[in-house]
Amino acid sequence: MRQLQVRMARWSARHAGRAIAGWFAFVVLCLAAGITVGTNQATTEDFWVGEAGRAEAMATEGGLQREPTERILIRSRSGPLDMAAAGSAAQDVTERMRGLPEVESVAAPVRSEDGKVLLVSVTMNGPELEGRKNVVPLLEQTAEAGASHPDVIVEETGAPAISKGVNDQRGEDLALSERISLPVTALTLLVVFGSVIMAGVPLLLALSSIAAAIGLSMVASHVLPDAGVGMNLILLIGLAVGVDYTLFYLKREREERARAGGRLSSEALVELAAATAGRAIVVSGLAVIVSTATLYLATDVIFSSLATGTILVVAVAVASSLTVLPALLVKIGRRTERLAPRRAARRAKRGKPDPAVKPETGRVFGALLRPARTRPGLTLCLSVLVMLGLAAPALGLKLIDPGKDTFSRDIPAMRVYDRLTGSFPELFVTHEVVARAAPEQATEVKRALVDLGRRAQTDPLFAKGAKGTGPTVRTSPDGRISVLPLAVPHPAPSDEAIESLVHLRQDHIPATVGQLPGVETGVSGDVARGQDYVAHESEKLPLVIGFLLLMTFLMTVWAFRSVVIGIVGVVLNLLSAGASLGLLVLVFQGTWAEGLLAFDSLGAIASRVPLFLVVILFGLSMDYQVFVVSRIQEARQNGMSAREAVVEGINRSAKVVTSAAIVMVTVFGAFVALHLTEMKQMGFCLAVAVLLDAVIIRLMVLPSMLLLLGERAWWPGRPGRRGGRTEIPAAGPLAEVG
Repeated sequence: MRQLQVRMARWSARHAGRAIAGWFAFVVLCLAAGITVGTNQATTEDFWVGEAGRAEAMATEGGLQREPTERILIRSRSGPLDMAAAGSAAQDVTERMRGLPEVESVAAPVRSEDGKVLLVSVTMNGPELEGRKNVVPLLEQTAEAGASHPDVIVEETGAPAISKGVNDQRGEDLALSERISLPVTALTLLVVFGSVIMAGVPLLLALSSIAAAIGLSMVASHVLPDAGVGMNLILLIGLAVGVDYTLFYLKREREERARAGGRLSSEALVELAAATAGRAIVVSGLAVIVSTATLYLATDVIFSSLATGTILVVAVAVASSLTVLPALLVKIGRRTERLAPRRAARRAKRGKPDPAVKPETGRVFGALLRPARTRPGLTLCLSVLVMLGLAAPALGLKLIDPGKDTFSRDIPAMRVYDRLTGSFPELFVTHEVVARAAPEQATEVKRALVDLGRRAQTDPLFAKGAKGTGPTVRTSPDGRISVLPLAVPHPAPSDEAIESLVHLRQDHIPATVGQLPGVETGVSGDVARGQDYVAHESEKLPLVIGFLLLMTFLMTVWAFRSVVIGIVGVVLNLLSAGASLGLLVLVFQGTWAEGLLAFDSLGAIASRVPLFLVVILFGLSMDYQVFVVSRIQEARQNGMSAREAVVEGINRSAKVVTSAAIVMVTVFGAFVALHLTEMKQMGFCLAVAVLLDAVIIRLMVLPSMLLLLGERAWWPGRPGRRGGRTEIPAAGPLAEVG
């Protein structure tokens, strides 16, 4: 592998202009291909999971699938509702909606029990997920109707309007995170390199990698549909790893340049960086890709979308480091070489000596490393105890599938939703009982479903029907599929709504339609979807985590030819992930931090967050593991003892790893400022994990373990001692410049 990246760096260095032009042509080609083919969005069917998914498949088979529905509320500006004015507004809204091609039907106005609100329900054409794309004309007509009837307030909500509001808010949030993370990242790089040009290179490559990955993800969506979340991860992970990989390469090239003291050409220095940092980047990138690929085992469209976006942006970031980065470094290096005589002359005129190679570890890092060097056993015990203490709250982890009830009230449609459910509580949640049977059983099935509906209305967990009305059963034209909707006057995440689902599945259905021979039943709806989704993830979790641990171990053993280092890597990754999840539970599952981080606690963690975070954290932790251990291994290959190599490797990597961690913490931490609680949780956990990994794991736990293990750390093999530092690859023109 090493020879491959060296050959790539050599070609790039010799043909810098063509390499740079080729890279940006590749980026443009990826974007053009993506724009040409477009994005293949996931359909409703792609989200079907468990019994709820099976029930929805049966309903769709009979043409009785859920349809996107909007609710238009008409209420008084103050005092009692003027029914004449409200009726006029309702008639206007009805006529406007019926004239839209996006609308299938409009129901007659319904007055709330307290008489304060008039409700008009609008059923839209097309599948459920298409509603958010087609809802804009409805919102425009509602706004115009409100302007035409100033005596009342006319407002709209519904799943399509809420979904559109969430998407709009997510876009604004991403723009905000970019405004926060980009300047801070640029400032961090400026401090690290002390040069605007050198600080600009990592940002340029990270942003171009993101652009290329976006185009490729659009193409990939025609194989694995996009669930609407992949773009977020491309931006989040792309900026973090794109900057990090370039940072590691740049720092190594500058280190070699300072050590050479002008005796080597820029081309030779690039080859040295490729043989060392370049190899570490490839191994690190492969580790992230392999770790992330385990998400496909969850067989979930959202996780597959997240995995695809992450894998693509990491692969492109690695490619940029191996291809265009060497060319850029040669261009910058040649400029430095041209200016070197002038700078030397100015220093001589001022009587200043030539700058020496600066030590990689300053006072702060030296102080952090001192405990591990002087008392590794005690440092290891205390550090592990701290990490285990931070991980302890994770034992009380509760999962929830966040639905529309959990979205930010900054979204106008959510505020209208609260008013809707306040006046019409039966619209909180609807369970849909679906039955499939032979056509000749249609009458018997309908009778059993009606009986089921009556039983549910006597259950205090279900909404009571209006006087004189009974349960409404819809049956497909062929008589095979029947659907019974049952209203629940409680929000979807509430214990009451969940308990009502349990009653329905375990008590009411078995006592009625479940007794009919040859009849297949299932329950769908928002509560059923959420509960079945959490159950599906819990079922897949052991498989994903098992493969994740196995692949992490195998990747580490392959990279360093050491079983012990592989075990150490797995243990350290588990400590890092466990501690960050513990802090996540401590902060977001309670209410004490709501004001501090501006969120409303769900009393649980979003169900997708833990599994995704563990996988991503294992991949990102491998970044630091690879770069730190690579420096230690390199020191051993250059003739140092096991103890000397650990100290030297940590000293050499501490500053650059911490700088990279600052960039990652900044990027991930910016997501804590977002509105969506799920994104807040992800950003917080990633930022905390990277911080803990860079400070406690890499500066305390890892060096302590390796110092205590000594030569045993490299069992069954040992890095060969060559008695000198890494040789410069032979390269013809890559000779000394002086």
